[in-house]
Amino acid sequence: MDAGFRSYWRTQTAAGTRIVMDSPPDREDVRPWLRVRAMLVDGGVRVPQVLAEDIEQGFLLIEDLGPRTYLDVFKADASAADAMMDAAVGQLLKLQSITPPDDFPAYDEAMLRRELKLFDEWFLGRHLGVTLGCADLEALDLIHRRLIDAALAQPQVLVHRDFMPRNLMPADEGPAVLDFQDALRGPIAYDALSLFKDAFWSWQPAQRVDIWLARYHARAQDAGLPVQSLARFRRDADWIGVQRHLKVMGIFARLNYRDGKPKYLADAPRFLDYLDAIVPNYPELAPLNDVLDRHVRPVLRSAP
Repeated sequence: MDAGFRSYWRTQTAAGTRIVMDSPPDREDVRPWLRVRAMLVDGGVRVPQVLAEDIEQGFLLIEDLGPRTYLDVFKADASAADAMMDAAVGQLLKLQSITPPDDFPAYDEAMLRRELKLFDEWFLGRHLGVTLGCADLEALDLIHRRLIDAALAQPQVLVHRDFMPRNLMPADEGPAVLDFQDALRGPIAYDALSLFKDAFWSWQPAQRVDIWLARYHARAQDAGLPVQSLARFRRDADWIGVQRHLKVMGIFARLNYRDGKPKYLADAPRFLDYLDAIVPNYPELAPLNDVLDRHVRPVLRSAP
């Protein structure tokens, strides 16, 4: 979500162009990136090749995969989206088939709760100026509990956490997967939902996402991944999607107010659209629907 401190520089060499990754050691240690990359390589996932490294200084020389991500391609011409999404799912299934080491961190209750609190603090509190009363706090606490329980009840696999078009690049034997350093062991529906309900691009009609989710589910079953029935998987995707959409709204507000990056808040209505398509369908999420009705929809739906 552009919240890190890494930067990338294209350089010309005698062998062609290369990318220099600058990851300041005191801000963003490059070793987690290298550790996860090694796991992905062992699992057959297409990731950028590392040509040289200076870990102590935080520099890597990596292959140049070109200027266009999946998102750039979709914005220019989305006619090949079905084939590109099929290729992306192929990489995702390889990633999810990797068994992380025993000491690999989990997408646990504490992290899920911290992420949900970003919406409360940064989007409701800082961006909308909402002072949460007792009823709001009780409603949000109840929703947090239900979303966390649902996430922890899903089958747990290796999760990229930002497996979306902006982090995929067309490449031989690809797409190549980027920005994987924050991977965790977590809920199986998370990455598929992130891929199809992107932070920066909405697919129309919405039924297209339903078709892709069903295709992913069938391929995951064939690959031996621990997905449950299609109906249960769709529910799991809906609920983890609510968690992710709330988190990202909070992150976008934080990027604006803390980090001076205002452009992301323009995408906030996209996430309300995602929530509007799911939250009213589940009576258990009614307290969240009430919060959205009172504090979020009146502002975002009245915006030009």
